[in-house]
Amino acid sequence: MKVIVYRRVSTDQQSDSKNGLNSQLDICAAWAKNNNTDIHADFTDTISGAASIEKRNGLMSALNELDKGSILLVAKRDRLGRDPMVLAMIEATVNRAGASIVSAAGEGTENDDPTSVLMRRMVDAFSEYERLLIGARTKAALAAKKSRRERTGSIPFGYSLDANGVNLIEEKSEMAARKLAAVMRADGLGYTAIARSLADRGMFSRNGKIFQAVQIQRMIGG
Repeated sequence: MKVIVYRRVSTDQQSDSKNGLNSQLDICAAWAKNNNTDIHADFTDTISGAASIEKRNGLMSALNELDKGSILLVAKRDRLGRDPMVLAMIEATVNRAGASIVSAAGEGTENDDPTSVLMRRMVDAFSEYERLLIGARTKAALAAKKSRRERTGSIPFGYSLDANGVNLIEEKSEMAARKLAAVMRADGLGYTAIARSLADRGMFSRNGKIFQAVQIQRMIGG
């Protein structure tokens, strides 16, 4: 029985810390020991669970290692992915190879009776729900931070960071350029024409160069 381990974490932080990856390997190693077998190969990815198969080099390599009777072993089924379509494609690829997917946590991967299949589908559905819930919470948290004028990423043109390093405050010269650009856009000027007009008034981007059309578009939300 050839066992191919696949491990996945979603972020570089998880990957760098090795906590998530190491924990998954320990779980898979324990499963192999309990089943009197060894791990033939081990592959990892640092990518979202919703990412397609072709974007996962580790998963592609793991699938290429599979042959008839081999096992693709994961610590938990959601390590394969959190999108039902992606999971279906992975399962189809594994089945074509004559191999099988096994979760060290069980999760209905022990066999293919109706109850086990139902269990797998339920696990996949809850995994997708968790992914969507995390996304919704993140979006809500970012919206709340924006409402409090807290930094959520790069500092938008027209603002600078307060002394506390958290809150955004208006930068008068940049905000003047931003407001003028919005007025010119409302008057029907194109983004390139607005950039030239701002340059004629001595208003430039943060690097001291004339604005690019895409910068104007982003700045005024066009």
